[in-house]
Amino acid sequence: MPRALISGISGQDGSYLAESLVKEGFEVHGLVRRSSLEIPEVKLTRILPTMQQLTLHPCSLESQTALFEVVREIKPDYLYHLGAQSFVSYEIDQEYATLDTNLGSTHALLSAVMRFVPHCRFYFAASSEMFGHAETSPQNEATPFNPRSVYGISKLAGFHMCKSFREKEDLFACSGILYNHESPRRGKEYVTQKIISQAVSIHRGQSNVIKLGNLDAQRDWGHAKDYVKAMRKITEYDQPDDFVVASGCTHTVREFCRKAFSLLDLSFEEFFEADPRFFRPSENIPLCGDATKARESLGWSPSYDLDMIIGEMMESELERNLL
Repeated sequence: MPRALISGISGQDGSYLAESLVKEGFEVHGLVRRSSLEIPEVKLTRILPTMQQLTLHPCSLESQTALFEVVREIKPDYLYHLGAQSFVSYEIDQEYATLDTNLGSTHALLSAVMRFVPHCRFYFAASSEMFGHAETSPQNEATPFNPRSVYGISKLAGFHMCKSFREKEDLFACSGILYNHESPRRGKEYVTQKIISQAVSIHRGQSNVIKLGNLDAQRDWGHAKDYVKAMRKITEYDQPDDFVVASGCTHTVREFCRKAFSLLDLSFEEFFEADPRFFRPSENIPLCGDATKARESLGWSPSYDLDMIIGEMMESELERNLL
């Protein structure tokens, strides 16, 4: 029975990945914070349906020693490093924590794999944030990186670290450069889920306003289920490599809002209020991924379009709102 270890197993991507691996007969291990195990009904809601089929290990990404020991103990055949400190922040202490956590955990896990399980296939969750202020659109694997956030910088450093271990240590270390991907399991702190939940609140008469930033910001949105399938294909490819995973289509935040509100027979503009707190620096060239390499080499392509994604998120939020 193949054995997999997932950091970030309780997140959106980690939960879908765990379900996929369990379904195919993998022995699945996951890293979670000790505090999450104390209140799983609150902190581990996404993986509750499969909890009995998972082995969870209390381990902080900030503890490189603990990460090293977990890999030594489990000796996984596959290691999916999805966990990270992911929110863009401009406060110095939080920026330091982002760099320390994201880069330190990646180095610790790669080092542990090299020492204890050199046959292990290591997947690193890279990000479109590495392109930052891109020079061209769409972006592919050959597009120069130009990150503009500490999160993007930390992901780029981890990406190059994986590449170094692959080329110098001959590890099967690969990366998926994932663009924005959504699902009903997306956290409320992300703009897409905020839009969905606020639309339902307005529909229920519980609110009468939605506050957002730049409605003209463009994003390349896909579905987390599709992108988890891409992760699996990347680790099962015959050689380690890096792949852009994206829908190849951009939509504005305004378009997302209009589609979401229209499902409830509401006009988005009637409830919108601009809030300068949510504005980010504008992007002259949008982040839009060219996944030609993944399509041609892996046989991967997305199955969800934006309407399907919004529809599924809305249906789930309406059901949750009735509980």
